[in-house]
Amino acid sequence: MGATVKASPANFAAENGENGAGKVAVLNLAQGDPTMFGAYWEKMSEKGTIAFTGAQSMSYYSNTKSICWFLEPELEKEIRRLHGVVGNAVEEEHYVVVGTGSSQLIQAALYALSPPDADLPVNVVCAAPYYSSYPEVADIVRSRSYKWGGDARKYDRDEPYIELVTTPNNPDGAIREPVVNKPQGTVIYDLAYYWPNYTAISSAADHDLMLFTFSKCTGHAGSRIGWALVRDKEVAKKMIKYMEVSTIGVSKDSQLRAAKILGVVSDSCCSHGAEEGFEDEDEDDEEEDFFSFSRNILRERWQRLSQLVKAGNLFTLQKYPTQYCHFAKDMTDTLPAFAWIRMTSNEGGMDCAELLKEQRILARSGTRFGVDNMFARVSMVSTDEEFNTFLQRLAIIQGTSPIYI
Repeated sequence: MGATVKASPANFAAENGENGAGKVAVLNLAQGDPTMFGAYWEKMSEKGTIAFTGAQSMSYYSNTKSICWFLEPELEKEIRRLHGVVGNAVEEEHYVVVGTGSSQLIQAALYALSPPDADLPVNVVCAAPYYSSYPEVADIVRSRSYKWGGDARKYDRDEPYIELVTTPNNPDGAIREPVVNKPQGTVIYDLAYYWPNYTAISSAADHDLMLFTFSKCTGHAGSRIGWALVRDKEVAKKMIKYMEVSTIGVSKDSQLRAAKILGVVSDSCCSHGAEEGFEDEDEDDEEEDFFSFSRNILRERWQRLSQLVKAGNLFTLQKYPTQYCHFAKDMTDTLPAFAWIRMTSNEGGMDCAELLKEQRILARSGTRFGVDNMFARVSMVSTDEEFNTFLQRLAIIQGTSPIYI
C-alpha cells in the first residue's frame, strides 16, 4: 500500500506547478521561499558541503560551559564572525541564543520579556503594515502571559507592552524605529533583512534583543536556524529555558550546516565585498561574494518590475531612498525581498491579491498585514523562471506590451 501524502504548499506546487510547456501554472509568491539563492550555492557546492559520521552529534549537549548549552561552538563563532565582517550588528557583550528559525525565537523572546506576575497578558504590538505572522505567533498558544495587541500606532494604554520592530520591514522594506516609546515597554528588533543584499548597512545595530534568521541571510530556509543576540543574561536564560522545554534544544546537524555556510559567506566577503565594495555584475569570478551575487539579481529584478509597473497605470510600488552602506563603502539602493504592490484604484471593492490571483499569481493580501486590501505582498526571491512568469502575467493584467518585460 502506497504512502499517503498530505496536502501542503510544497505538494500543491508539485501537483499544480508546471504544465506541459514547463511553465509554472500556479505561481505561489505569497511565501518568501528564497530559492533565488540556489544558483550561488550550486556554484559554491564544494565549499558549502559538509559530511556527518554516523556517530556524530548524538548527545543533546553541545557546550556545557555555555548558558546556551545546545549551541554548537562552531556556529557561535561563525555568527559572531559574520556580524563583524558585515558590520550590521554589535555582537560584543551579547549572548547568542540559537533557535529553530526566528519564529521560535520570537516566541521565546515574548516568554522571556513578559512580566511573570502580571494579572493580564501583556500586549504585543507592531506598527502596521506588520509581518503577517506576528498576530498568529502571539496568539496561537493562547498564553496567559502575552497576547496580540494590534497596531503600535494605535496603542495608547499606560501598561506594560512588548513592541516588535522589523527593520527593514516585512512587507514594505521600510527602515523602522519603535513607535510607542513608553517606559513600561520593551522592544524586540527583528533584523531578518538587515543584510547588505537587501539594504544599506548604515550602522551596527546595538539593541538589547535582536533576531536574525539563516533563511533570509543565505537562503537556507529548510535548515530552520535562527539566532538572537541578547544583552541581558537573565533574558537569555529565559529564552534558553523556553527552547529547552519546547524542543530540548536545536538540531546539531542544522547548526553545523549553518556554521559551514556562514563561514563560506564570510570568506567570500573578506576576499571581495568587505574590502573592495560590491562587485560588478559582469565580473566573471567563481568566488564572487555572496552579497554581490544576490544584490545583482535583486537589482535587475527590481529594475524590470519597476519599468513594467510604470508602463501601466494599475499599480504602484514603494519608493526607497539611496543610502550610504558601510559594508559596500558606497551609496546603495534598497532592494527588498518583497514587492509591496498597491492598486491605484479599487473601484468595486477589488482586492489586489484577488486581482493577481485571476492570473494564477498567489500573493498575500494587505489585510494580513494590518492594512487595506489595495495592497499585496509579492516575493522577489523566487527562481528565475517563476519571476519571469510573474512579470508576464502582471503585463497581461495591466494590458502592457511585452516590450517592458
